[in-house]
Parts: sequence; C-alpha cells; structure tokens
Amino acid sequence: MSDEISFVAGVSGRYATALFGLATDKDAVDVVADDLTPLNQAISDNADLRSLIRNPLLGREDQTKGIVAIAEKAGLNDLTRNFLGLVARNRRLFFLPQMIKDFAKLVSVARGEMTAEVASAAPLSDTQLKTVQSALADVEGQDVKLTSVVDESLLGGLVIKVGSRMIDNSLRTKIQNLKVVMKEVG
Repeated sequence: MSDEISFVAGVSGRYATALFGLATDKDAVDVVADDLTPLNQAISDNADLRSLIRNPLLGREDQTKGIVAIAEKAGLNDLTRNFLGLVARNRRLFFLPQMIKDFAKLVSVARGEMTAEVASAAPLSDTQLKTVQSALADVEGQDVKLTSVVDESLLGGLVIKVGSRMIDNSLRTKIQNLKVVMKEVG
C-alpha cells in the first residue's frame, strides 16, 4: 500500500487512503467505487450540491444532515454514507471531489490499471473515448482507465494526462505557439 500512497497526498489523500483501507477490509472496494463515481458526477452537474459541499457559511450540522440525506436518497452503501458523514462533521466536504479522485487512483493501482484524463473542448462520444483509451493502452502496454473532462478554453483538440506526463494537442496551445514564433520573426 505504500506505493499507492505515494501519489495521493494532503488531506484528500489521507481520507481517500483511509476509505480505501476500510473498503478493502470489508471487501467493499467495488461497491464504494460504484457509489463515488455517480456522486462525483452529481457534484459536477448540480450547483446546489456543489454549494452544499463548498459553502463555508453552512454549519457543520447542516452540511452533515444534507450530505447524509443525499447519500441515503441515492441508496449509497453504509460505508460510503458513514464516510461522507465523517467528512462533513470534520468540515472537509470541500475536499470531497479530490478525495473521490484519489480513491479512484488507489482503486486503479490495486486493479493494475493506469489512469488517464482526457480534456476536450466538447464532450467526446463513446466511440471517441474508446479509441483514445485503446491507443493509450497500446502505448502503455496495460489497461488504461480514462476519465473525460470538458475544457472549452481548448478550442479544439485534446489534452491527455497520463501519470506525470501530459500530451497537449489542443488548438489553444498551437495558437499560443504560433504567436510566440510570430513574435520572434517580427
């Protein structure tokens, strides 16, 4: 587990590592991962949920009640619900998205997968995601778990992050490089 901890750090990494350890002990890693993936998507999609986890004016009790009610309504596993309640009671809900990412990294390492993030100017289709995933798997020589994010500032193209490496083939970067070259010429 010490190899896994090396790439998750800080408060979010400590919470994710603790949750991973508990989930491993209870043989519930897949269940917790299946709970956290849609929760992370809900945080991205729902402004009210983002406000609940980020609003410093909400008290500890209100945040705890809110996140536990959401977890119960969503039918999340007891371990996941208890974890969310603990995070809220400790006033660390604003770290929740990073905790979820760190937990996913730990799960990927345990499964022998490599994680990659692909950013695009517009949402990629399932076919496009599978093509990128397949190409990365060929290059890396192992399974690659791909997450997709939309960054409209890219204008076009892709930015792929695999571990500590980044492949930037975005239109934004190409335009910036062209500006630099034109300044050097003129």
